[in-house]
Amino acid sequence: MVDSGPIVSLLDVRRDYSLGAERVHALQGVSLDVERGDYVAIVGPSGCGKSTLLNLIGVIDQPSSGTVTIAEKRVDGMSDREATSFRLHNIGFVFQRFYLMPILSALENVALPMAEAKLRREERDARAAELLAYVGLSSRERHRPSELSGGEQQRVAIARALANHPALLLADEPTGELDARTGTEIISLFQRLNSDGTTIVVVTHDEDLAKAARHNVHMRDGRIVAA
Repeated sequence: MVDSGPIVSLLDVRRDYSLGAERVHALQGVSLDVERGDYVAIVGPSGCGKSTLLNLIGVIDQPSSGTVTIAEKRVDGMSDREATSFRLHNIGFVFQRFYLMPILSALENVALPMAEAKLRREERDARAAELLAYVGLSSRERHRPSELSGGEQQRVAIARALANHPALLLADEPTGELDARTGTEIISLFQRLNSDGTTIVVVTHDEDLAKAARHNVHMRDGRIVAA
């Protein structure tokens, strides 16, 4: 079967929160399509709804109303168990603060999602080694996070995000904890990933990262104001 249509499709999505007695309208009627193979940066001021939007795309959160379709599957309204399984097999996540397991080596950290997906030890170790080579860390396989620089930790996190061949890679401020030179290296890695066929959606305040994306989606006050 040939995949068709956008890999991400949101239609008239709203997300409301209760904050004490106040009702917060984090997203207000957002519609967005992301095509397969695209590289999209979501930008805008703090509090505009960027991370809320990314969480809906990543099936970490559910909309108050509207529809969310990822890889041709409706994901709004999924149970927690369904969402967890869907994320494991379809979506890779990269975060600002890496979230590596401190007691595990780089290789073991990358292999974790594959262990959750019940791959055999030999398969996951081979795949983890392949991914660490891809991000330029073959010589650091046995190092723990405390023995790695910030940039190296983020490369391990990116390799881990790719472990289960996700259809979509999501990143939330992936250069936010890095110095300018290291951030530039991560930006280059994202460009290479996209050139090799990975669909990427990032949330960022980093102007250089946003410029490197193929398309920018500008948000303000819970709405997309330009795309």
